[in-house]
Amino acid sequence: MWSADVLALVLTSFFVAGLVKGVVGFGLPLVVLSILATTLGMKEAIALTVVPAIVVNIYQGLVGGKLKAILRRIWTLLVIACAFTWVGVSILAVADPVLVAGLLGLLLVTYAAYSLIGSQPSPPRAWQPWLSPVVGALSGIAYGLTGSFMVPGVVYLQALGFDRNMLVQTLGLTFFVISSALGLSLSGHSLLPVELGLLSTLALLPTWLGMIIGQRVRHIISEEAFRKVFFWALLCMGVYMVARAVI
Repeated sequence: MWSADVLALVLTSFFVAGLVKGVVGFGLPLVVLSILATTLGMKEAIALTVVPAIVVNIYQGLVGGKLKAILRRIWTLLVIACAFTWVGVSILAVADPVLVAGLLGLLLVTYAAYSLIGSQPSPPRAWQPWLSPVVGALSGIAYGLTGSFMVPGVVYLQALGFDRNMLVQTLGLTFFVISSALGLSLSGHSLLPVELGLLSTLALLPTWLGMIIGQRVRHIISEEAFRKVFFWALLCMGVYMVARAVI
């Protein structure tokens, strides 16, 4: 893990991921996993995302003035998702990494296509009390197994009808909580050794640098144009990962 080529790959991946998050406000784990899952392996890639994902979402999730209101809406989803993240990691520990990478690719294709189409489902409203735990369970398993919470987790949160600022805080809080649960689950299954933990901590530096640059780039280029390029790239990477698992 500490060879020059691996170190360069990891640090570059997190810099690019930070750049994307700085411009569009999300995408850190997606970028890292899409690059590292096919090179270092799924288990290692997921473990490396833990520390940066926790740290960069602390401020976004805890600051904004809507914490209590958000928790009232999604606390069941968060609790269930954390519990089922352990289940997902349990499967990851014994699963074929190639098939897991293929599943991640399928989730990336689904989320990228959904985002490019741009259609939003109707808010669940009356269905939310029973739908949130179901989505939490499915999303927790997917997150523990693939490192991606986007489908169905983020898609569901986007459908709840939050205003823009409240949605940003909701996503930050969600990723902070489930990333913490992921770290505990990986440690409990001996999938987060000290070496990976240290490298994940080191990845904070390029992540922060990328975010700072990305926030400045946001004022120069069109965020919408950047988002389209990002999702098309994500779609292509997902197709490649699925094909690699099948072929």
